[in-house]
Amino acid sequence: MKPDSPCGHYHEVVKASRLAAGFVLTEIIYAPELKLRRHAHERAGFCLVLQGNYTENYRDRTLACKPRTVTFSPAEEQHSNHFTNTGSHCFIVDLDPRWLQRVNDYQVSLDRPSHCHGGDLTWLATKLYREFQEMDEVSELTIEGLILEMVAETSRNSTRASTGKSPRWLEQARESLHAQFSERLSLTNMAKAVGVHPVYLSSEFRRHYGTTIGEYVRQLRIESACYKLSSSDLPLVEVALSAGFASQSHFSRIFKRLTGMTPAQYRMVSRFP
Repeated sequence: MKPDSPCGHYHEVVKASRLAAGFVLTEIIYAPELKLRRHAHERAGFCLVLQGNYTENYRDRTLACKPRTVTFSPAEEQHSNHFTNTGSHCFIVDLDPRWLQRVNDYQVSLDRPSHCHGGDLTWLATKLYREFQEMDEVSELTIEGLILEMVAETSRNSTRASTGKSPRWLEQARESLHAQFSERLSLTNMAKAVGVHPVYLSSEFRRHYGTTIGEYVRQLRIESACYKLSSSDLPLVEVALSAGFASQSHFSRIFKRLTGMTPAQYRMVSRFP
């Protein structure tokens, strides 16, 4: 694809591409071991990694991208890419510059490359990918709404990152969630382990990470389930129980709320082609 094309990506196989509400939405397969020299894209945009791994190298940082990572790249930001031996399957969202200018008028911060793995931004991007696959008469409205939410969440993440590093005790509490998310957790025990009051733990966790502890645990459990759905043929009930859900029905309900699709649908679309 030529550098001045709407998507501005090179050396890829385009599975599907659509123009919706002024945005260019593209599903792309990148070849294994592909190395893209330094380049820039005409449009700012998001990338949801569906499968595979790669690094995105900017002047002052390197972003490690893996399944369910979402990256944001400003327009004309120079970077290079190195794909691993698995290649990569990605969903690209290129933003209309005029639309983005209107958003910037509200002092939204989108001037630096960023990436996140899991959390609200990943689920918004996953819902957007689902909408892209099943377009109907209201899809353009839905797509614009989801992208607005993605822009807002990216700006919030940037603002939180610039306000200073979270205290070590709070990082320890989060690390314990990552290690024990599939177990039955107690806020009182967590707070005792890091030496703070439970109310203070809850309020500081939400202030620094933008979500409640309970919702964060749900996201970790769904992240774990997503990996098993895309990389194994385990029955859904086993996926649910191993991630810490009490039942398959509860798992399916939470999964649909966060991702916009059922576990079976996610398994179908996330397999590497």
